[in-house]
Amino acid sequence: MTGSDPRTASSAAPLTGPAAPCWVTLMTRHRETAERFYSQVLGWSLRPGRLGSDFSVAYRGQVPVAGLFAVSSAFQVAVAWTPYFAVEDANVAAARIRERSGTVAVGPLTLGKGRGVLASDRDGASFGLWERTEPSTSPPAPADHAHSWLRLRTRNAFDAAIFYGEVLDWASGRPGGCDVAYEGEEVIVRCEGHPLARISSGAVEAAADPLVRPHWQVQFPVEDLTETVAAAERHGGTLVEDRTGFEGTEVTLRDPDGALFAVTDVRSPA
Repeated sequence: MTGSDPRTASSAAPLTGPAAPCWVTLMTRHRETAERFYSQVLGWSLRPGRLGSDFSVAYRGQVPVAGLFAVSSAFQVAVAWTPYFAVEDANVAAARIRERSGTVAVGPLTLGKGRGVLASDRDGASFGLWERTEPSTSPPAPADHAHSWLRLRTRNAFDAAIFYGEVLDWASGRPGGCDVAYEGEEVIVRCEGHPLARISSGAVEAAADPLVRPHWQVQFPVEDLTETVAAAERHGGTLVEDRTGFEGTEVTLRDPDGALFAVTDVRSPA
């Protein structure tokens, strides 16, 4: 069993805590199976959430790092990891998605201490919005520690950056906001100077391979990449793709229920 290591993600933005720019949630068919898998592979502890018996929260130490939500097979919801971006007003952000030819599938709905929206961008990549309506009681993640970060594989990184920038107020210049930079052939999103996500071109909307279609990928930095992959395979996961570049290695895995996620020894998404 292995877990996230603060040393491997010292420059990335924390996705947890009351001021977090984002949150990640797994939609799964079998919550208990998912809990066992991720506790063994990523070293998380799981506790019941406040949204009912189908929801649990993953913790690293005392800090919440992700949500796991069991959905009925009667609902046409993909088994997947989904990022939820923090917004000031879910109604306003949802309207912006529709105005820019995105799709709002669910919400805004009142959920616990906030309001949520499930949507997709113009190219079909799913994501969520989260408006906090009550103060958080969870301890914030350390400022220099990321439990996960994001990568959007999309048709055109420039177009996607404009879409998300307009919906989420990226590059607005507001204190505590996120900035967008075009570096090489990718777009890097930074929140308060820390990398949050990278956006890459080249995805194909009609591709049969889910790795090639536009999608948000959640990446978890780990201390021992080889042992993490071995642990995943021991507990019913599957190695899907191994990408090694000048920054490090990213391995895409499929959990026992079919959800894709990545583990990496890359120090920063930038």
